[in-house]
Amino acid sequence: MNTAIVLAAGEGTRLRPLTRHRPKPMLPVLSKTILEHVFNALIESGVTEIIVVVGYKRNRIQSHFGSSHRNVPLTYVVQERQLGTGHALLKTRSHIDETCVVINGDQIVGTELIDDVVETHQTTDAVATLGLLNRTEIGEYGGVLLEDNSVSEIIEGPQDDRNYRLNTGVYALEPSVVDTIEATPPSNGEHLLTDAFRKLVEDGEPVRGVVSDGLWVDVAYPWDLLDATERLIDDIDWTHDGKSAVNSSAILHETAVISPSAIIEANCEIEPGAVIGPNVSLGQNVTVGTNAVVERSVVDTDARIGQNATLVDCIVGQGARIGAGTVAPGGPSSVQIRNRVYEDVQLGALLADRVYDGGGSTYVPGTVVGADATIHSGATISGTIGAEAEVYP
Repeated sequence: MNTAIVLAAGEGTRLRPLTRHRPKPMLPVLSKTILEHVFNALIESGVTEIIVVVGYKRNRIQSHFGSSHRNVPLTYVVQERQLGTGHALLKTRSHIDETCVVINGDQIVGTELIDDVVETHQTTDAVATLGLLNRTEIGEYGGVLLEDNSVSEIIEGPQDDRNYRLNTGVYALEPSVVDTIEATPPSNGEHLLTDAFRKLVEDGEPVRGVVSDGLWVDVAYPWDLLDATERLIDDIDWTHDGKSAVNSSAILHETAVISPSAIIEANCEIEPGAVIGPNVSLGQNVTVGTNAVVERSVVDTDARIGQNATLVDCIVGQGARIGAGTVAPGGPSSVQIRNRVYEDVQLGALLADRVYDGGGSTYVPGTVVGADATIHSGATISGTIGAEAEVYP
């Protein structure tokens, strides 16, 4: 298939404060945005044209990628109001004149999963083919029942013990599906692709499913960035001859200790005695101070980690400054996202973009600090701290 439509208009509200200034598809995993991972997988599957549906903070996407990625043209279609995946696809109607791949732009997928969907679609009479996974816990994701590889039922958040497969949000569709989306009544004010698929099944149209072993990683909550980083480090051969994946422009002091599972990008500086890893991703232009320790953490571009600081299970935003001697020891915690508390979450602290920490602070596991907040020296921080807040000892 030559054309892919990437749905990348959403905000990712459950990922706040990380998505306060950028959309979910622009969050980093192994120092590449989620959307770049998606584009790369599509291109490696043979796609030659990508239509990108953008909406929330769309300029962050368009200015980052421009008009092409790896010589494949990108065409942007704006979904001003995010009224569902079906509504997003309707916005691209003028671009759909042949079979195409449709994929969520906020989940990391591997080439194998895309290839499985495309090959299955091309060898059957399906008007729609859904990429599925065997997962014991489907949770809030859509569950799909198959009968001889035909979709018989689609349900959100299945509650019974039938053999549901997880819907990955990777599809191959015929142009006629757009007509079905348009003819399907909205649900709670939204046009959803899954509702259109249900209508196709009810109308007796051939809808197929293929169960894949391909890579699929969703980043639904902030701590999922840590799991996604660890998963990709495990799955991809980033090392050669025992050396870590360190950009050639990075400066590493000879006494620094770098784990083989540490990803260190361009223009980073690792000072004497610092320990990086395991399972760490440092974005471009990050500095880690003397004798600092960073384990199982994601540190975004332009951040600074002070000397003797310890960060475990942490997410550090763009341009954040973490002072000398600050400690976030990591470990299981309870984290509140919006109005819900999530128990037993492995998150040391989330320090959003441009947080300033004066040093000597202690972060209780599960702490979330909003963008542009100031943490004064010697403070002990717990719970959720709002954007631009100031915390004193």
